[in-house]
Amino acid sequence: MDEVRMVRDSYPEPAPPTAREIARAKALLNDPPRRPRPRLLWGLGGVVAAAAAAAVALTLVGGNTTAPSRPSGPVHLDDKGLVLAAAEKAEQQPAGKYWHTDVVQGQAFIVRAETGTYAITGALDETFGWWGAKSGMGEAHYGRDLPAHPVTARDEALWRKAGSPSTFRVWAGDHYDTYTTKAQKWQMNGVNKGTDPHGGGEFVGALGMSVEDLQNLPNDSAKLTEMFLSDSAVSKRMAPAGVRARWSKQVPPAFKLHLAGALAENPIPPKVRAGLMRAATAQPGIHAIGRDTDPLGRPGVALAADDTATTWTGEYGGEKAARGTYRSRTVIVFDQRTGAMLSEQEELTKPGGPYAEMKPGFIINYTAYRSAGWTDTKPSPQAELPFR
Repeated sequence: MDEVRMVRDSYPEPAPPTAREIARAKALLNDPPRRPRPRLLWGLGGVVAAAAAAAVALTLVGGNTTAPSRPSGPVHLDDKGLVLAAAEKAEQQPAGKYWHTDVVQGQAFIVRAETGTYAITGALDETFGWWGAKSGMGEAHYGRDLPAHPVTARDEALWRKAGSPSTFRVWAGDHYDTYTTKAQKWQMNGVNKGTDPHGGGEFVGALGMSVEDLQNLPNDSAKLTEMFLSDSAVSKRMAPAGVRARWSKQVPPAFKLHLAGALAENPIPPKVRAGLMRAATAQPGIHAIGRDTDPLGRPGVALAADDTATTWTGEYGGEKAARGTYRSRTVIVFDQRTGAMLSEQEELTKPGGPYAEMKPGFIINYTAYRSAGWTDTKPSPQAELPFR
């Protein structure tokens, strides 16, 4: 965000990476400049399988030892146990002929109306794509803009009090944007106007790995950490040039959590997905936080990175009321019933700046995985809107 205080190249070495540096790194990871074709949005949902039910009975069997009897009641797992149980679910995910993702992205904006300040979710879009497992099986890409809308019931009440406007003019970093409550129909986009009958099989994401590379990744969480989540690996392979030297000593936990998700956005083997979940859970600065809700209203359990501070200075304009510092954290939410990945979101932890009137837990921006996974038939996008 343009209001975030930029850190110059001469910033002292011991200083932690800023929120802007983390955001820039995420942008490069998700959409590298060298990529000539539209970004393939491999959904985490169904790929990184998620939280198992809270009641999980565990038995230990070794050699000729008789397994202890199953407890008469449920074994209640703590926050970390829920996520580790999810890793077991990851190993059970089926494969198929076609991989698909349905991804919703949005960002919160603050509307300072005379009748009361409320929040909306704008910059909303939904992308749907499917890819054949092998080259020549085809692929297709769709997209649509979604209607902006108040975030909570309280926001909706204040929106109605303001006259239920159908458009919202909000500050978006260094300029004003206008969002509307009108929905757009699905449109085909991407390669060959959305379809490529000869496509498929090219699961090459931002890390530049081929299908063979993905299939040959190790299952072991320690090896995956060494390859992708260690400070040295991130600084060499994924970090922006401006912070590479500093990140060789300390990579922000938020970026590691995002990276684990980005790695799993590819249709990799189930055991590799499980290993990535275990690797992320073991990283310093990443914590299991128990129950959480995703932006589409779906309950789950979550991992979160340590929070960081972001300051809006007004250097590039904007409302004076929005200046100040807030703290937020990166969170990944999993469905505890089905094991599906639900979302990656930035949550407010300490109100301030533009979000001074919001409460902790307020979702600043997000990527929600409405659905993702393998199927034996060519899937199609849903006509219904993703919001309840």
